[in-house]
Amino acid sequence: MARKALWAKSFLKEPKFKTRKHARCPLCGRPRGYLRQFDMCRICFRERALRGEIPGVKKASW
Repeated sequence: MARKALWAKSFLKEPKFKTRKHARCPLCGRPRGYLRQFDMCRICFRERALRGEIPGVKKASW
């Protein structure tokens, strides 16, 4: 889990330059492994996909 200070810094305060903005998971605050299409990190995505909370997503099997 991300520290509260880092979470607040990235969510509440707008960066001085646009390129400094870094995507974070809004659910847990994780800065890495972010999936833009689903607006969450890979770990939160996997948890919700396995529970069936994300429509149209199912576990791959081949």
